[in-house]
Amino acid sequence: MEHNGVRILSLSDSALCIELGQGIDRETNARVHALCRAINAAGIAGVAETVPTYRSLAVHYDMLKTGQDELISALLPIIDGIGSGEHAEGELIRIPVLYGGEWGADIETVAKLNSLSVDEVIAIHTAPEYPVYMLGFLPGFCYLGGMDARIAAPRLKTPRVRIEPGSVGIAGEQTGIYPIASPGGWQLIGRTPLSLYSPAREKPILLEAGMRIKFYSINRAEYERIRAGEEAE
Repeated sequence: MEHNGVRILSLSDSALCIELGQGIDRETNARVHALCRAINAAGIAGVAETVPTYRSLAVHYDMLKTGQDELISALLPIIDGIGSGEHAEGELIRIPVLYGGEWGADIETVAKLNSLSVDEVIAIHTAPEYPVYMLGFLPGFCYLGGMDARIAAPRLKTPRVRIEPGSVGIAGEQTGIYPIASPGGWQLIGRTPLSLYSPAREKPILLEAGMRIKFYSINRAEYERIRAGEEAE
C-alpha cells in the first residue's frame, strides 16, 4: 500500500518494509532513522526488531502478538509524525586512521588517479563528518555517505583475497572500514586500530546505523598505543 508518498510492503508473514524514498541521500536516510527511533520508542506490541537501510526500514514482528493489518494501523500515525526535513543527528564517533604505507597500500594510486598528493587525499578524507547510512555485508561494516568525489577511485580489477580488520578503503564515491578480515576489492588508504567488531565485548559492534563518524590521522606510535589498549580490553 502507499500512504502519503510512503510505500509499505510485505516482506514475509512476519516482516514489513517501509520505503521512504527512491534515492540514496542524507535527508531520506535521516527520515529512516527518525522513523526507526520513533517506532522503537512507541513500544508497539509484537514489534521484535527494526532494521534501517539507505531508504527503507524493515519492521520484524511476532505474528502471534500482532497481525499485519493491526501493525500497519499502529505504524501510520508514527510515519505521519516524522514529517520531512531536519532530524536529530546521531552520535559522533572519532575514528583514528594510520594512512599510507603498508596500512594503506593504495593511497598513492588514489592520489594519482585524482591528480592529488597523498597529503591532499588525507586532508580531504578527514574533512567531512560521514553519516552511517546502514550496516551490512559483514558484522559491523558501515555504509557511509558524504565522501568527497575528489578522492573517488574504482574498485580493484582483482579483489584481494584477504583484507585486514580495520582497513579503510574507497570504492567509487564511497568510503568504509572492514570490521573483520575478508576478501575485498576496495582501494585501501589506511587502517584504524579500533576494533569495529569484537564478539567478546558486551556490545560487539562499535558503530550503529544513524551515527556519524569523523576520521582523523595518527602516526605509527599512536596507532600502536591505541591498538595495545584495544587488545587489553
